[in-house]
Amino acid sequence: MKVVYVIDSLASKGGAERIISEKMSYLADRFAYDVTVVTCYQPSSLPNVYPISANVKQINLGIPYYSQYRVGYPKRLFVKWSYYRRLRRQLSVIVKKINPDILVGVSYFKADMLCRIKCKAAKVIEAHEARLFSLKLDGNNSSPFLRTWVRINGKRYFRSVEKYANVVVPLTQGDAKLWTRARRVEIIPNFSSMPISRLSLCTEKRVIAAGRLEWQKGYDLLFEAWKQVEKKHPDWRLDIFGSGRLENTLKQQLVSSGIKNITIIPFTPNISEEYAKSSICVLSSRFEGFSLVLLEAMRHGVPGVSFDCPFGPSDVLEDGKSGFIVPVEDVTALANKLCVLIEDELLRKQFSAAALERAKIFDVDMIMLKWKELFEVLQKES
Repeated sequence: MKVVYVIDSLASKGGAERIISEKMSYLADRFAYDVTVVTCYQPSSLPNVYPISANVKQINLGIPYYSQYRVGYPKRLFVKWSYYRRLRRQLSVIVKKINPDILVGVSYFKADMLCRIKCKAAKVIEAHEARLFSLKLDGNNSSPFLRTWVRINGKRYFRSVEKYANVVVPLTQGDAKLWTRARRVEIIPNFSSMPISRLSLCTEKRVIAAGRLEWQKGYDLLFEAWKQVEKKHPDWRLDIFGSGRLENTLKQQLVSSGIKNITIIPFTPNISEEYAKSSICVLSSRFEGFSLVLLEAMRHGVPGVSFDCPFGPSDVLEDGKSGFIVPVEDVTALANKLCVLIEDELLRKQFSAAALERAKIFDVDMIMLKWKELFEVLQKES
């Protein structure tokens, strides 16, 4: 079977990029699929962040899309349109040449364009971001004009996907409910194949958080919650692993807030060891596509405390069994549940055992079998 994936780049760190890299490698190595990935905006000078199998072919178009931001309006509109036309033309040529059975779009990247390419392939859109927030602007730092444009364009964009995609594959139950007009919807969650160094004993006085330092992840909310935790438990610390646009802003907020026991640490390739040295994982996101962080922590026996944000945490974490889920952006509730686990080591260990058991349903072999079954059904139908 021939499968072509289309993504903007594999040169940046992110959950979608990591999962896609592992998924393509699995399909090529375990199922002997003929897999090609087309990276559209990745500069030739930048390598892939996550390794892919030598059996996966990569075509890098290297379209300098982001150079449009070097010029102002109205010239930027012309440059943007020229890159759009170039991408559409090159993708059509590549797809026609490969003649795949399955054409996969990742995280809504040019999904409307992809679904309109004329070919025999079944079009699959992997919804790694929740539809509700996929075109959402960060915070309140955008003009009313831009917000209106995003709202109108988003409706057109999703109508096109619903009309032309053979199947949309969201990660969660909540996201799936938003695709009422799609031709077909199949829920397939993410998996974690991270090698486990050792399991947590849940005795360290340490809480861990991980993820990009962006508005979406709600670290400003986590700081507010930790203020309350630190007053009761000054001997506990919170370590945040990640990098991103808000790194300097968040570090300045820490200094001005007077919080002592929070440390922001760059991404580490040995994050498994960091989970194992933690007793609780906290997720303060405003929205999520799935939450690999919670799943990775659970695979190490680390219970979680998370906002009930749309969508993902409630599909991974069982409230009151393997952790706690609290109302989104309720910092006091987040702080209270953190304190419950901090103060009760026996409960942490009970949740730890439940987390290890719960994580088994996201086993890589089980999830990839679902993809194999979907692709084979689509191949027969096309």
